[in-house]
Amino acid sequence: MSKQERIQKGIEKDKEGVIGSETIGEKIRRNTPWIFGRMLRKPKIIFPKIRRKSISIPTPSKTFGVMIVYILLFILQTGVVYLIYRKPPAVGADSAGDPMFIYPNLHESFIVEGIVASILIFASSTGFILIYQASKHSFNRKMALRILVIGIGMIIGTFFALQYMLSVKMGTANQ
Repeated sequence: MSKQERIQKGIEKDKEGVIGSETIGEKIRRNTPWIFGRMLRKPKIIFPKIRRKSISIPTPSKTFGVMIVYILLFILQTGVVYLIYRKPPAVGADSAGDPMFIYPNLHESFIVEGIVASILIFASSTGFILIYQASKHSFNRKMALRILVIGIGMIIGTFFALQYMLSVKMGTANQ
C-alpha cells in the first residue's frame, strides 16, 4: 500500500463518523470508475512563468482621473453644444433695462443660466456622493448622520432651486 493510499484511507476513516463531510468530488470519484484504468493518467503540466519586459510609463492617479471626468460632466451639463451652436448672450435685459439672468422662454437660455443650472446639478450629484460616503462611517454614527443630513440637504436644496428656475422660465414665479 502506497503512502497516498494510506493517507486516503485515514481521511476516509475520519469522515465515516461525520454525516455530510464527504465532498461532491469524493462522491463522484467513488461512484464513477476511471475508464482508462491505472495505466493511463492525466498529465500534470506546469507551465513556466515567462516575464516579459514591459514599457513603464507614468500614469496619473485615480483621483486625477475622477477630477477629469467631473470637469467633463460639468462642461457637458452647462450645455456647451447649445452655447456653441446658438451663441446666446451672456446676460440680457428686459424692456425697462433691468438685467435678467433667466431667459423667460423655456426653449432659450442665457450663458449664465446654463452655468448656474450646471452648478446646481453638480451640487446635487455631490449630495448623492455624500449619501454614499455616509454609509462608510457605520461605526461613527454621529459623523455618518452629519454627512447624511448634508447630502440630503444638498439634494433637496438644489432640487427646489432648479424648480424655481423653471418656474421663472415658465412665467409662474417672479424673478
